Order: sequence, then structure tokens, then C-alpha cells
Amino acid sequence: MTMQQIPVILAWTAAAALLVGYAASIASEITYVTLADGRKTERKLPLIFRLLLPFVSNLSRLVARPAFAKAREAADQMIVASGMEGLLSGAEFIALKFLVPVVCGTAFALAVLAPGALAPDSLLSGNSLLVVLLGYLYFYAYPLMWLRRTLRKRHFSIMCALPFVLDLLTLSVEAGMDFMSALQRNCDRRRLDPLNEELIRMTREIQMGAARRVALRNMAERVRQPDLKAVSFALIQADELGVPIGPILRIQSDQLRARRFDRAERLASEAPVKMLGPLLLCIFPAVLIVLLAPILLEAVKNIM
Repeated sequence: MTMQQIPVILAWTAAAALLVGYAASIASEITYVTLADGRKTERKLPLIFRLLLPFVSNLSRLVARPAFAKAREAADQMIVASGMEGLLSGAEFIALKFLVPVVCGTAFALAVLAPGALAPDSLLSGNSLLVVLLGYLYFYAYPLMWLRRTLRKRHFSIMCALPFVLDLLTLSVEAGMDFMSALQRNCDRRRLDPLNEELIRMTREIQMGAARRVALRNMAERVRQPDLKAVSFALIQADELGVPIGPILRIQSDQLRARRFDRAERLASEAPVKMLGPLLLCIFPAVLIVLLAPILLEAVKNIM
């Protein structure tokens, strides 16, 4: 090590230490989403999103162009439906789709290409460009994969909780309580889950002066969960026709349970087909190796 290399090493060490400290401070932060009733609930963005969010303003002019209008609108809808409203906007999400592959893909490329530069004859050096390209594609698709996974998880939670909530509302309405009082009582006494968050927001819209059918329609369009949309439109139709809500809630609850049972049967029937791939690729070759290995070893010993 020469004297000229010492400042360079110290500079890179200081830069790495600053980067680690910045990442640690961002990772320790707790982010919240404010609900309609003023309560706050914790929401977590991926660490790479939180690290890059301070830099998305540099791409604000790019993502604000009319060419990205549909992409921003679709991203806003998915962000609201996934419960991340307030932490992330559609424009920020589009900017992250550019920043994540540039930053993470470049770091991955350096990690892959560095061993090949040091050892040009290594096995990895021949396929390094393909690996780097796959890394860039993965990091480009990662923001959308994360958002879709978050949305599916929230929709699944709503689907599981909805029949039980409808049963409670049915019992309350049939016992003589009006629908809004039953809904408010349910929101106050149940734990805070995705369905309860949406019901709280709907009740606050009604309390602010919106018609019940308008609040139900807004919730259906905001969440975009099929079961919740079906229940909302059934209640809207009952409100428009003046039909009692109790029988409608009971019918919807029975239909949701029947659909959930059919969905479970379909998944159970698909399980053997999904197990066929791992069985052929992993388990069956392992069994063959275990059974044939002693025979092959004995044959090799006899030949030797």
C-alpha cells in the first residue's frame, strides 16, 4: 500500500460508513397511516423504497409528463386499494420504478462483474452479462411485484373478515338496531384490520354529509375487492328500492360463505397438480439416488 492509496481508501471507508449510517437511520424509522377517525396504524414500505424516496423529486418533471398519466392513475388506484395512501403517491411510485433498477441494478452489476474482472477465466465471467441483465429486469419489476403482493394480502384479509362482519351486522339489524348504529358499534368494538379501516372511512363520509349509497359506492371503487363490491352494490340496490337491509345482509353472508367454500374446493383440487412439479424435480430424483446409490457403488467396487 502506497501513501497515495491511503486517502482513497479512507475516502471510500468514510463513504461506506455514511451510507450504512443513513440506511440504519431510515430502517429504524416507523411510518404511520392516519385513518379517517384520526387513529394511526403502522405501515411499512420496503427499505429500498424508504432509502430512495428523498431522491424521487429529481424525477418529478419526468413522471409528470402526459405520457405517464395512465400509469400514475393506475398506480394511485392500487396504492389506495392496498392501504398505502399517504405514504406513497402514484408519481413517486413511477419514479421509484426508474430509480430502483438504476441504483440496485448497478450495485448488483458491480458485485457480479467485479469477480470476473479479477479472474477473467472464471466460470461466472462468461455468463456475467446475462446475470446482470436478469438483475436489472428483476429490480425493474420489483416495485410492481411488491405493490401487487401487498394488494393481494389486503384483499385476502378483507375476504376472510367480511362474512363474520356481515353476521354481526345481520344480528344487530334484526334485533332492532339501525344499520348505521350497528356499523358504528362494529367498528368501535372490532380490532383494527383492513376491512374495519374501510368501514371506518365509509362511516366518516356518511357523518360528513355524504349519502349512504354514495359512501358505499366510493368504498367499492376504492377497495376493488370482488366480495366487498358485491355486498356494497347489494346494499346500494336495497337502499334505492327501500328493501329491508337485514335479509340482504343474511343472503350476502350465505353467498360469501358458499363462494369461499367453492374457492377452497378449487384450491384443494389444484393442489395435486401443483405438487407434481416439485415431486418430479426434487423428490423423485432424490428417491432414485437413495435407492440406486448402493447398487452403483457396489457395481463400481466390482469393476475396480
